Amino acid sequence: MEIAERAQALALKIRKHKADIQTEEATKNAFVMPFISTVLGYDVFNPAEVIPEFTADVGTKKGEKIDYAIVHDGQVQVLVEAKKVNDPLRIEHASQLFRYFAVTNARIAILTNGETYQFYTDLDAPNRMDAKPFLVLDFSDIDDTLIPELAKLSKESFNLDSVINAAEELKYIGQIKRILATQFKTPEDEWVKFLACRVYEGSFTQRVREQFAPLVDKASRQFLNEQVNDRLKNALGGPDSFVSVSAGASELAEQPSSAESRPTSPTEPGTRDGDVVTTEEELDGYRIVRAIVCSEVPAARVVARDTKTYFGVLLDDNNRKPIARLWFNRSKKYLGIFDENKVETRIPLTAAEDIYQYADQLRTTVARYNSSASFSAAPEKIEIDGSDPAEPQLSPR
Repeated sequence: MEIAERAQALALKIRKHKADIQTEEATKNAFVMPFISTVLGYDVFNPAEVIPEFTADVGTKKGEKIDYAIVHDGQVQVLVEAKKVNDPLRIEHASQLFRYFAVTNARIAILTNGETYQFYTDLDAPNRMDAKPFLVLDFSDIDDTLIPELAKLSKESFNLDSVINAAEELKYIGQIKRILATQFKTPEDEWVKFLACRVYEGSFTQRVREQFAPLVDKASRQFLNEQVNDRLKNALGGPDSFVSVSAGASELAEQPSSAESRPTSPTEPGTRDGDVVTTEEELDGYRIVRAIVCSEVPAARVVARDTKTYFGVLLDDNNRKPIARLWFNRSKKYLGIFDENKVETRIPLTAAEDIYQYADQLRTTVARYNSSASFSAAPEKIEIDGSDPAEPQLSPR
C-alpha cells in the first residue's frame, strides 16, 4: 500500500474506535503506534528504530521521558509526545518536547492526540523548538497535499533535509489555509470590510457591514462550490461533464459526447435524471476505488457513472469493463465487485473506507481487463429476490 492508502486506513480505524478510547495509554496503543509503524513504516518493536519512554536528562530535570523517539541511520531524528485522544493540543503540552529538542539530534518533534499530529522544527532559532507547528495533519480530514511531506519522514523515503527546507513554506501556507477556512466558515468583521471595500464605493458604515456580512458568506460558499465543481469535472469526465454541488451533496451527470455513447434507457449508467442524486459518500467511494486501482492504470481511465440504483465505476468509460458498483442509495450499503466471468458479488459495508479491505480484488479486476481482450461480454447481474428489490441477496463468496 502507498502511504496515502495507509493513512486513510488509519483514519478509518480512528473514526471507528475513537469513542472507545478513554486513556492516554490506550491512545498510544490504538493510534500512535500504528501511525509510527503502519504509516511511517518503522518497527515499533525494534529499539534500533523506535525507542519508547525515551530518556535524556536535561539539566536539573532527571528521568523525564518522551513517549517515543524514532531512530534513522543510528540517530534520534523524531521525538513524539502523545496525549489522550479528544484532548485539545496546546503548546503547554509540549514542555518536555521543548527540553528534549535542545539536547538531542532530533530536528522534528511531533505532538499528537492520536488523531491530530502537529509537527515542529527549529525555524525561529537553531536547536530550539518553534512555538508553532510547521505542519498539522488531521486524520479526521486528511489534507492530501500534506501526504508527500509526510512521506519524507517515513522509513522508506526518509529525507530530513527536504522536510526542513520545505518547513517554513509549509508553516505559513498551513496557517494561511486555516485562517481562510475560518473566514469562509464564519467571516470576521475585518474580512467582511476587506472584501466589501473592494466592491462598494461608499463609507463602510454599520448598515453596510450588516448588508455585506451575509453577502460575503454567500459568495464564499458559492466560490467554494465552484472550485469543487471544477475539480469534479476534471476527475469525473473532463470539461464536458456537468456537476452541481448543493447543500453538502453533489448531483452529477456526464453529458455524452456522441450519439453512439448516449444511454438508451433512463436506468443505464450515465443518464441525467431528476431522481439521480450523487452523494458525497458515493464520490468518496469513487475516489477510494480510483486511488486503489491507480497502481494498475492511469487515473484518467477510471470513470464514474451514476444511476438511480447504484454508482458505477468503469475502466475506459466502457460498460463491458466494470470495476465496481457502489450500492449506497439504501439503508444497507454494498460494494459490488466482479469475478473473471463478470459476475457481481455484493459485499456489505459500514462506510466507504471499508472499500480499502477489497483493494486486491479491485486491482485484480483492472489488471485482468488490461491483460486480456477476451472479456467482451456485458457484466452478469446478480439475481435479487423479487420480494424485496431494495436489499440484494449476496452471491456466495
